Amino acid sequence: MKKAQNKKSPANAYAIVAKDLPGHLFQVTLAVSAPAPDGQVLALPAWIPGSYMIREFARNIIQIRAESNGKDVPLTKLDKHTWQAAPVSGPLMVHYEVYAWDLSVRAAHLDQTHGFFNGTSVFLRVVGQEHATHTVEIQRPADPAAASWRVATALPELKAKRYGFGSYVAANYDELIDHPVEMGDFALATFKAHGVPHDIVVTGRVPNLDMARLCRDLKSICETQIAFFEPKTKRAPMDRYVFLTMAVGDGYGGLEHRASTALICARADLPSTAAPQTKDLPDGYLQFLGLCSHEYFHTWNVKRIKPAAFAPYDLQVENHSPLLWLFEGFTSYYDDLMLVRAGLIGEPAYFKLLGKTVASVLRGSGRTKQSVAESSFDAWTKYYRQDENAPNAIVSYYTKGSLVALALDLTIRAKTAGARTLDDVMLALWQRYGHDFYPDGGRGVTPAEVEALFDEISGLRLKSFFDKYVRGTADLPLAKLLAPVGIKLADERKSAKPSLDVNPGRDGNDCKLSAVHEGGAAHRAGLSAGDVLVAVDGLRATHANLDGLLARYAVGATVEVHAFRRDELMAFQVTLQGDRAPGITLTLDAAGGKRGAALRPSAVR
Repeated sequence: MKKAQNKKSPANAYAIVAKDLPGHLFQVTLAVSAPAPDGQVLALPAWIPGSYMIREFARNIIQIRAESNGKDVPLTKLDKHTWQAAPVSGPLMVHYEVYAWDLSVRAAHLDQTHGFFNGTSVFLRVVGQEHATHTVEIQRPADPAAASWRVATALPELKAKRYGFGSYVAANYDELIDHPVEMGDFALATFKAHGVPHDIVVTGRVPNLDMARLCRDLKSICETQIAFFEPKTKRAPMDRYVFLTMAVGDGYGGLEHRASTALICARADLPSTAAPQTKDLPDGYLQFLGLCSHEYFHTWNVKRIKPAAFAPYDLQVENHSPLLWLFEGFTSYYDDLMLVRAGLIGEPAYFKLLGKTVASVLRGSGRTKQSVAESSFDAWTKYYRQDENAPNAIVSYYTKGSLVALALDLTIRAKTAGARTLDDVMLALWQRYGHDFYPDGGRGVTPAEVEALFDEISGLRLKSFFDKYVRGTADLPLAKLLAPVGIKLADERKSAKPSLDVNPGRDGNDCKLSAVHEGGAAHRAGLSAGDVLVAVDGLRATHANLDGLLARYAVGATVEVHAFRRDELMAFQVTLQGDRAPGITLTLDAAGGKRGAALRPSAVR
C-alpha cells in the first residue's frame, strides 16, 4: 500500500507519547496552526461510536494548558468536556495529560506491558476545523520497558514505517478517531483476503498461540463477507484491515472501526498449537471467531451503511436512533451465519448457537414490554445501563434484532419461493447508502427508507410485520417459519425441575440473587435482587449447592428460605415451580430437511 500523501499543510497536528507507564499517563500536544480569531474552542468526545453510552472521557484529562508564541494562553472551561482558549494572533499549542487505566475496547489503557488508545479518549476536537487534515506523531516512550515496542494501527502512515513509531495522517477528525492504536510487544501475523492485507495483532501472554490457524480461519470469514457485499468484484471497502486483540484471563468484547476492530478475549479462547485438532471448533474459539465475524461485518453495516442519526455523529450528546435492531441485530444474525457459509461450522453447530439466542430472548418478560425499536432508541439509558430489573423491563436489540432478521429472511424466502432473500436487502442497503459513504461522507438511512427498501426489494408488503415485531412486542413465529425449510424448533424446558426462577450470582461462596424474574416463585414469595440466600429449610445454601438443595423437592412444594437483605435476616415461604428457562433446540426434520435445504439461510445461492 502506498503511504498517504499529505498535499497540504495540516491545520491540526498532534503528538502523543506514553509519558508515565506505571502512572498510566499519556502526554498529548496539539498544535492548531490557524485558531479561531475569537478564541479556539476545543472539545473531547463524550462517547465513542459503537458504544452507546455517555462515557465522559474528559474526566481523564488530568491537567491542561495552552500557549502561543511562548506565552501562556488562558483556557476557560465551558462545560464538562469543552474549553475555549483566549484569542491569539499565532499558532495555538495545547498540552494535556490523559489518565489511561480502562482495560476495555472503548477507551485507553497504559502500563509497562502495552499501551492502547482510541482517539476519542485522547484527541481534543478543534471545533470548526473537523474537516481539516490531522496528523499524529506517535512517539516512542522513554521508559526502558518500552524499548522493543511496536505500533499497530490502520491509521495511514505519513512518515512512519509500518508497525513503527512516527507520523500518521487522517483526512479529517472523524477518520482520526476511527483508528485505535496498540503499542507493545505483540504477536503479529498477516494474511490477504481477496488481495487486501489483514493483520492479526495479539497482545498479552498466550502460550503456543496458533497464528497459522487464526490466519486461515479469519481469511475464510473475511473473504466470505467481502464476496457477500461485492459478489462481482470481491473488492473490500478498505485497503488494509487490522484485528487488534487483547488476550486476558477472562474477558469478551469488541468495537468496530472503519478499517480495524479492537477485541478483548480470554486467552483460553485462542487456538493453541499444543491442542489436538478436532472436527468441531472448541466453544471458546467458536465464540472468538463469532466475535471477529460480528465486528468485521460492521465494516459495512454501521461503519458505512449508517442510520441517519449517525451521519454525522454528534459526539458530545446522545445520538438516538430506533434502528440499532438493524445495525446490531442484523450483524448479530449474520456473524454466526457467515461461519457456516465460510465452511467453519456445520448446520448442527449453527442451530445450537441459534437455539441459545432464541432461549435468551424468551427468558425475560421485558420482551413483552419493550419493542426492538424502543430498545434501540433507549440504548443510551437502558441497554447500556442495565440494572437488576433488566430481564423484566427491556429486550436486547442484539438478540431479538437477530431473530427479526431471521424471521424476515425466512418470510422473504418463503413468499418469493427463494427468488429473494435478506441478502438482497443488505446488498441494496450497501449499494445505496454505504458504498460511497467515504471518503467525503454520505447520508444515513431513515426508518421509513429502511421499511420502503424491504418492500421494494422483496416485492412484498411487510408493514404488518414491522408493526407486530419491530414496533410491537409480539413473539416472532419462528417455529412456523422454520418448518417449511425443514427445521424443527422445540422448547424442551425442564418443567419438572424445581426452581426459584432467579438468576443466581456469586458473592464469595454465597448465592446473591442478581435478578428475580417477574411472576416466578421467588418474586411471588417476596425475594428481591441483591438478597443473599442463607438457607433452604434449615440447610445452608451456597452458589454451588443451591440446585442440589432444590432438587430434593417436588415442583409445588413449599420451602422456607432465609436470606439477608442488607444486614437484616428475613424468612420467606417459597412455593417451588418448574424451571421456566426455555430449552430451545433446532433440528433438521428428517422428512422436510432435504426438501427445504435450498431455502435455508445457510444455503449460498
